[in-house]
Amino acid sequence: MPVVPARAPRPASPAAVALRRFPNPRLTGLGAGLFAAAVMLVLGFFDWLLLDGSAAVYGVLFLLVSALTAFWVREADLVMAPVIVPIAFAVGIVPISGGEGGIGGQTMAVITSLAVHAGWLYGGTLIAGLITCVRKVRAMGRRRKGAGAAAARPGGGTGGDRARPVRRPTSRG
Repeated sequence: MPVVPARAPRPASPAAVALRRFPNPRLTGLGAGLFAAAVMLVLGFFDWLLLDGSAAVYGVLFLLVSALTAFWVREADLVMAPVIVPIAFAVGIVPISGGEGGIGGQTMAVITSLAVHAGWLYGGTLIAGLITCVRKVRAMGRRRKGAGAAAARPGGGTGGDRARPVRRPTSRG
């Protein structure tokens, strides 16, 4: 069998090097939910204070938080990101919804804001879903590649050629 020379590693692009400098936390599903909800609530208050509740600014910030949440949730909890981000959107929209007249008025304002700004909500959920799908496919590819490498090792990686200990019956008595 001919020997194929190994390829020299490609130099990393400047964008890839810059992206590696960013933090890369791995949040549990609960941690990612708390992160997204807290950040959206804070951003909602800042939007209300500084920009008088601009829906466009809030929506763009929500898209960014959705992407970060999907990137930072750990592999075991990938399915949680598309569930978490709509809840975070609803939590953060409370300050900018502009309700008056007590709890009933505020509740109706939040429901109306959710209906009016559903495009941002769906967009952020779609972003989180796409990012988590890509991450899941890449993780499955890494596992498959690792399983193929284990099968190529002597013994097949399963321990099939190893001698197994023989169980001897114990005498009771």
